Amino acid sequence: MAGEAPARNEVADMATKFLPRMFAIALAGTGAFLGPLAPTLAADKVTFLTSWFAQAEHGGFYQAKATGLYEKAGLDVTIKMGGPQVNGSQLLLAGETDFMMGYDIQVLKGREQNLPLVTVAASFQFDLQGLMTHDDVTDIAALKGKPILIAGSSRITFWPWLRAKYGFTDDQIRPYTFNLQPFFADKNVVQQSYPSSEPYQAKLQGVPVKFFLFARDGYPPYGTTMVTTRGFVDRSSDVTARFVKASLEGWKSYMADPAPGNALIKADNPKMSDAQIAFGIEQLKALKALDGGDAQTMGIGIITQVRWNATYDFMVSAGLLKPEVDWKQGFTDRFVKTLKLSM
Repeated sequence: MAGEAPARNEVADMATKFLPRMFAIALAGTGAFLGPLAPTLAADKVTFLTSWFAQAEHGGFYQAKATGLYEKAGLDVTIKMGGPQVNGSQLLLAGETDFMMGYDIQVLKGREQNLPLVTVAASFQFDLQGLMTHDDVTDIAALKGKPILIAGSSRITFWPWLRAKYGFTDDQIRPYTFNLQPFFADKNVVQQSYPSSEPYQAKLQGVPVKFFLFARDGYPPYGTTMVTTRGFVDRSSDVTARFVKASLEGWKSYMADPAPGNALIKADNPKMSDAQIAFGIEQLKALKALDGGDAQTMGIGIITQVRWNATYDFMVSAGLLKPEVDWKQGFTDRFVKTLKLSM
């Protein structure tokens, strides 16, 4: 009929106008359409606070940032440096950071005070703390009676362990002010140390030294752990899982080719030289800090109940922790036990 022509024309016009858009929307729903109509999901913002100024021991996190591993995981990560005046636990509990670089003893003491701290992964399979001695010392047991420079905080971490294991006495303690001159000036002096820091400074001064790692003699804590709160884990378990996985992938990448991460480390800490970073990486590899111990079979980042319990037992026996503390609340292995990430 003649009267139907306008109606048909209107339908044709509508089809011409709207069908391409409907087709585009349908494609967007299948993921095939990547044009302006496809929504872009915003990355989850995450803040990570380190324990000190940027250095090789933080390299995996900087590598994950530099190489886009965090971005690939849908994370927009901001790394903030810690330092001597920064209280990481306080900032974490206040919501100023989502994760912090932590320490088992710190977390367990927090649990004693009903603070909801929880460790979700370990960068290193042991704490890197040890003692630096002059090169004539044969072992840690030989240091009984010698003056030992330690920081005030060390009195409630490794010192009780040394005292119990080797019979050291408190009258051996001398204050360590992060100045190595007393050590250089007296061959009888011993001092606390990390393998990549003080020995490197001694090397620059041409002073031959030895480094004794506490973990080799049974000191139980993990090193450079990833710590958050129970509340964050409960409401953001997916973000936590992605952050842990990307960070550990960052460590694997950093050990293979550290250049991208090193550039960010030096940007945050211009005082850190290429030579010192290289020395630090060399020590991490030699000590098998990332892939030694349980990590050899269970994957890097692993934390186990046996090891966590060992730190609890040490702290209780040393009078550093009340026995009734629920130590199991201080860690979870749910984010690392199935990763099986090898170097």
